[in-house]
Amino acid sequence: MSLYDDTVLVLKEYESQGELRQAYLDHLASHPDGVWKSCQAGHVTASALVIDPEGGRVLLTLHKKLRRWLQMGGHCEPGDASLSAAALREATEESGVAGLSLLPGGPVRLDRHPIPPPCHCHFDVQYAVLAPPDAAHAVSDESLDVRWFPYDEVAAVADDSVVRLLGATRARLGS
Repeated sequence: MSLYDDTVLVLKEYESQGELRQAYLDHLASHPDGVWKSCQAGHVTASALVIDPEGGRVLLTLHKKLRRWLQMGGHCEPGDASLSAAALREATEESGVAGLSLLPGGPVRLDRHPIPPPCHCHFDVQYAVLAPPDAAHAVSDESLDVRWFPYDEVAAVADDSVVRLLGATRARLGS
C-alpha cells in the first residue's frame, strides 16, 4: 500500500473532528501528491507527542525555525511505510529517544495550520508515543533544545495545539 493510500485509509477510519477530517480527505482527493513536501498547496505531516505517563510529563522540542516548544514531527519521506511510521520516525529522530512505541488507537488529533512561504499549509496528523522508563533524549539538528515538561507546565510554554494534543492524549490514556 502506498503512503498516500495509507493516509487516506487512516483518515477515513479516524472518527473525530469530522469537518476537519473531511477537509484533509478533500485536499488529498484534489492533490495526489498531498503527502509530500513538494505539494505547494499544502501537505500532510506526521507528528507525535512523546509522553511519559508514569512521570506525568511530555518531551517537547524547541523548534529551530519556529522558536516554539512543539511536539516532534515533520514531513513524510519516501521510505515511510505508513503515516504512523512517519510519526514514529520523526519522534525518534527529533527526540533521540530509543524504544518509543505508538499509543494504540491511531491518530490522537488533527491540526491544520499555516506555515510561512513557500508552503501554504500543514495538514498535521498527530499521534502520541510512549517513552520507555528513564528515556535518554538528545537535541537534533532541527531543535534548539529538547526538554521534559510536567503536564501542568505545558500550557505555559507551548501553543494551544500542543495543549489540545496533550489533553486528547491524556483522555485516551484515561489519566
